[in-house]
Amino acid sequence: MSGNSSKPDPSFEERLRAARQRQGLDTPPAEHAAVDKSGLGFGLRAGMELVAAELVAGVIGWGLDHFLHTLPLFLVIFVLLGGAAGVLNVMRMFARADSDRAGHPPRTR
Repeated sequence: MSGNSSKPDPSFEERLRAARQRQGLDTPPAEHAAVDKSGLGFGLRAGMELVAAELVAGVIGWGLDHFLHTLPLFLVIFVLLGGAAGVLNVMRMFARADSDRAGHPPRTR
């Protein structure tokens, strides 16, 4: 173990970097590669946001009503809250898409 250091050989690092560049492994990922720009994808995502918010809120409200043995009071409250949350998520999604198209970051509060 004499003479071995924990630092790798600089020539190895240079060769590794060159090989990664040749294979295209060091290219930086696109900033918004995961964003679907098609209208169909955008519309489906908006619909799923609304449905998911309603389902989660409805299950929470139903669970509370079932656990507390109450009328469907919590179900009604949570379905309304879920609808509001879904609409808010869709509004944020549209604001983000508009700001991406305009080239500036979205407003945050």
